[in-house]
Amino acid sequence: MSLYLIGITVLAIVIVILGVSWWKWHAFISLTVAGLFLAVFSGVPMDKIIGAYETGVGAVLGHLVGILALGTILGKMMSDSGAGMQVADFFIKKFGVNKLPWAMLLSGFIIGIPVFFEVGLVILLPLVISIRKSTKQNILLIGIPVLAGLSIVHGLVPPHPGAMTAIGIYNANLGHVLLYSLIIALPTAIIAGPIFSKWVHKRVIPVGEPELIRVVTKSSGLPSTGVSFFIILLPVLLMLLTVIAPYLSLPDVIGKFLILIGSPVIALLISCFAAYFFLGYRQGMDKTLIKKLTEECLLPLASIILIIGAGGGFKQILIESGVGNAIATMSEQMSLSPIVLAFLVAGLIRIATGSATVALTTAAGIVSPVVAHMSGVNLELLVIATGAGSLMFSHVNDAGFWLVKEYLGLSVKETFKTWTVMETILSFVAFALTLLLDVFV
Repeated sequence: MSLYLIGITVLAIVIVILGVSWWKWHAFISLTVAGLFLAVFSGVPMDKIIGAYETGVGAVLGHLVGILALGTILGKMMSDSGAGMQVADFFIKKFGVNKLPWAMLLSGFIIGIPVFFEVGLVILLPLVISIRKSTKQNILLIGIPVLAGLSIVHGLVPPHPGAMTAIGIYNANLGHVLLYSLIIALPTAIIAGPIFSKWVHKRVIPVGEPELIRVVTKSSGLPSTGVSFFIILLPVLLMLLTVIAPYLSLPDVIGKFLILIGSPVIALLISCFAAYFFLGYRQGMDKTLIKKLTEECLLPLASIILIIGAGGGFKQILIESGVGNAIATMSEQMSLSPIVLAFLVAGLIRIATGSATVALTTAAGIVSPVVAHMSGVNLELLVIATGAGSLMFSHVNDAGFWLVKEYLGLSVKETFKTWTVMETILSFVAFALTLLLDVFV
């Protein structure tokens, strides 16, 4: 029976893969159809299938919708006010032209913490192109570190949706995931960013030109560097309160208050109001414009919310069908570490579907029933290992692949040699550091 259930699960994952890559279904449709297929053929009673699916969707989205919405608003305010440009410009001045890769890495890393990968790209690529024009250097030397910084925090660091989804599915501690992910992400980004870019820019010289992007020039209307840093780091600092509060000798009420404002939704809500004031009203935006910007940035959220919700439904059907128990039994017999299992499953789904979000959500759904039967598993590092796997080997079925190709003016071959290799380095280095950290914590 166990082999049959695992076989049905593999077929369900194949449906997800074929749906996204061959039949060109939206990932939400693919995951939903695969979940229903798994439920029917694994023997879940017909009258319980929809209930299980809805329970899974609700469990995942219940704590994520607010985080996704508020994080998107914050990113939009940073992008349209020029705060991201100010932070990047600060690093370039401090590091100088000779250390541009390091300046661009820190810009991508810090700006990438509160915004989606695509938003960070829009904020920073005009700067990359303008620097390339003024310095005449290979765009890869400047661009790869930015991409490494943005990509690693997008894959591993809360409050990004992938990490937040995995935290919810595994029931991991947010504060510890945030702390561990920052410890792992920075050295990983250094290896895949400045170090790799110095090697690759001598071997790959792009023949095309970057896509024309409106380059924002400095003006007196931009927020100050200090304010820009404050807004970008505010949600992270507030969320770290959930880690610090239990270790401080504070009255019970104050301790609970710090944990409240350090929760992701409240931290991001406070940060959004700070952004509205410092990046909006103080920069001359009126209430109507701020409302318009908010509405504009929330519209594209529907797709990612649907994907994450369908992944939660798929996970719940895995539990209801008994597949989790079957995989757990098999893993125990193979003596396969849950961290290794999570990394491999996420990596395979990423390669097949091209979506880090689908890979992370689906892999967490497959692995979470397995770890429910185990003791001594570090759930926080399990989140990071799953995130690391979801970054692996981006290629032609990944929207990010084409985004980078077009923005940097690369050919498909050049994108494989640069972006794809960089993503794979990020994946395996982060996984190796996760295994190393697992020895000590």
